[in-house]
Amino acid sequence: METLSVRRLTSTRIPTVDGEFTLALYENDQDDKDHLALLYGDVEGEEDVLVRVHSECFTGDVLGSLRCDCGEQLSASMRRIAEEGSGVLLYLRQEGRGIGLLNKLKAYDLQDEGYDTVEANLMLGHGADERDYTIGALILQDLNISSIRLLTNNPEKVASLEDHGVEVEERVPLEPHLNRHNTEYLQTKVDRMRHMLDLGPLNGGARDNSHGTDLHALDQRAKDHFQKNGRPYVTLTYAQSLDGSIAASDGQPLPISGAESLQMPHRLRAAHDGILVGIGTVLSDDPRLTVRQADGSHPRPVVLDTRLRFPPDARLLTTEGPPPIIATNQQAPGTRQKALEDKGATVLRLSCTPSGICLDALLDCLGQHDIGSLMVEGGSEVIRSFLRHRLVNHLIITVAPMFVGGKTALQNLSVDGGDEGSSFPRLHNIQYRWMGQDLVLEGDPVWPDAVPDDTEAPSDA
Repeated sequence: METLSVRRLTSTRIPTVDGEFTLALYENDQDDKDHLALLYGDVEGEEDVLVRVHSECFTGDVLGSLRCDCGEQLSASMRRIAEEGSGVLLYLRQEGRGIGLLNKLKAYDLQDEGYDTVEANLMLGHGADERDYTIGALILQDLNISSIRLLTNNPEKVASLEDHGVEVEERVPLEPHLNRHNTEYLQTKVDRMRHMLDLGPLNGGARDNSHGTDLHALDQRAKDHFQKNGRPYVTLTYAQSLDGSIAASDGQPLPISGAESLQMPHRLRAAHDGILVGIGTVLSDDPRLTVRQADGSHPRPVVLDTRLRFPPDARLLTTEGPPPIIATNQQAPGTRQKALEDKGATVLRLSCTPSGICLDALLDCLGQHDIGSLMVEGGSEVIRSFLRHRLVNHLIITVAPMFVGGKTALQNLSVDGGDEGSSFPRLHNIQYRWMGQDLVLEGDPVWPDAVPDDTEAPSDA
């Protein structure tokens, strides 16, 4: 092992969705595998470089398997390094914690029989983790990097690199998204492999496990959707109590979310081109709908207002954000429209019937205004309307550990004359995480029947 060496054979430019990296390929004296270094910015000879030492995972990295968090860690690391402005991702060819792809797939079958990931490896005659980070340390030496900030939850990885002369100045955590397929896997990492993960109540309490929504992936999905359909990708988000309340019984807003989860809406706002609320929210809250607890641009406000009750002194007309778009119907007073337009607002007159706003037409119009992604933050009527008419692409719900006994987010979702039972969607691609004491659930709604033709907003939105 003392004579082991690595040699850089070639390197090339690799443009990615996270930015332009340089990919270097290494050979070594230990095995016949090619190991890789993905470099971002000027890192050679630098100190305290942000580094991810990632072990190959075909099922997670390539196929996007939900059985592990490997693919998520790979994407998050590349994104974090790009945001940092410089860093290194080492891609070591040691599949299945060093036992190879064949044995990893056999271990999956044993896990499906009820054995955890450690027990499965041992039953196949392997160690719980057979990875060796010597080659990773040698690649860092070749790059003249002696001190790093390591993206990892694995204390053994920290210890191994330090044993090989790499000074780990800081461990930078990578928090996972939990789903029904990987919960036991992640719990085994904590219980049996000493990984430093906080899994909320599954790990003895809900502490700061605040890995946010993958905003980069959300942005890419929104761009693809907009390019294909010419209308915005819709993210619906709201906070509720354990009994489903989103406001007091009289409709007045309540502080439901905890301090940790209150920052999430601001990050989501920054990730969307527009943000939609109903006129009820404007009248009761007089919101700004700007980004204040995150970095990024303000989204353009969109307000559903069938009777054009929008106050001319509302903060949306005076705040630092872009001017609002107000969607109303054909019967709204023309004098009020002129007054609002004089203050910079854009008024869209859209109607399916005398009493409502056609949401399909609204989304088409928003697309024409270059709004490719729309965050819906409305009250119960707005939430119900978008779900009732199958216009939600992604759903994020924050559940606070409290009872309110107030106004619920949803009741009947059926379209008039339709089968109520077929109108309630299920979530696919489910992820959940803890932010403080709040549980955040997200996924893509899927309905069991066809999309209805009439998509009208409520008259009292």
